Amino acid sequence: MNAPRKPARRRLDGVLLLDKSFGLSSNHALQAARRLYKAEKAGHTGTLDPLATGLLPLCFGEATKFSGELLDADKRYAATVQLGVTTDTADAEGRVLQRRPVELDRVAVEAALAAFVGEIEQVPPMYSALKREGKPLYEYARAGIEVERAARRVSIYRLDLLGTSELGGEGRFELEILCSKGTYVRTLAADIGERLGCGAHLAGLRRTGIGTMDVASAHSLAELEALTDEARDALLLPPDGLLAGLSEVRLDAADAARLRHGQPVRWSGDEGRRLRVYDAENKFIGVCRQVADGWLQPHRLVAGA
Repeated sequence: MNAPRKPARRRLDGVLLLDKSFGLSSNHALQAARRLYKAEKAGHTGTLDPLATGLLPLCFGEATKFSGELLDADKRYAATVQLGVTTDTADAEGRVLQRRPVELDRVAVEAALAAFVGEIEQVPPMYSALKREGKPLYEYARAGIEVERAARRVSIYRLDLLGTSELGGEGRFELEILCSKGTYVRTLAADIGERLGCGAHLAGLRRTGIGTMDVASAHSLAELEALTDEARDALLLPPDGLLAGLSEVRLDAADAARLRHGQPVRWSGDEGRRLRVYDAENKFIGVCRQVADGWLQPHRLVAGA
């Protein structure tokens, strides 16, 4: 019996803004999109919890070289916080630890939120992928083992209360959050609950933005499945679509040729600065770093640029 033939893959370079659905892991979403696009190579730009929905940029081909660019970008979320109930995971998936009465109004909630705006310290949750001695923390947590975690400094730039219509009933409210990389929104929800004296957990989370990218421009897997191959391809951003936060440089033909061969070229600028580089015809070459003595050093270049 002949072995089943593997589906044909194709060389494809670009960035897909995916609107991930509830319950789907980031890797499952990536593999489903890769099958739809029949892409040889694919990667994501940082995971989104299965219980969260929203923006998940996916990279194909040469764009995977720049997938780490969004790890350091600021993130924007819409979060639903459930007051009066704490869980062992600080979200709706966890085991309930305690229930407390909720007697709060909007003024009290807004006062508590104000204390978390700015640079704060967070202790990472036990149910996280951070590793200790080569094992993710969630493995210790599932075994009932609590390990010490060092607090991390993160920045909360904005924390806007969107509504309190259920505060007097189910004790829920919604937040819009703009924060730095490394922020655990589950931990933020739990810490807000403790400050309010009633406890809380994260009941729902939607990522609405990463850097300059917005979920309004994203597409769900169901939407993508309904399209033709040509229509799907037309939705892809170019590989440099991940690099909007970097300043750009344009080189003449001679310098562009040197750079493509991995050679540094003369360029004046701030040492250590990273730049996206194009040739005179506006073709993307890659990312370079400004080094000492006026040289632009290749960092990651696009193959065949």
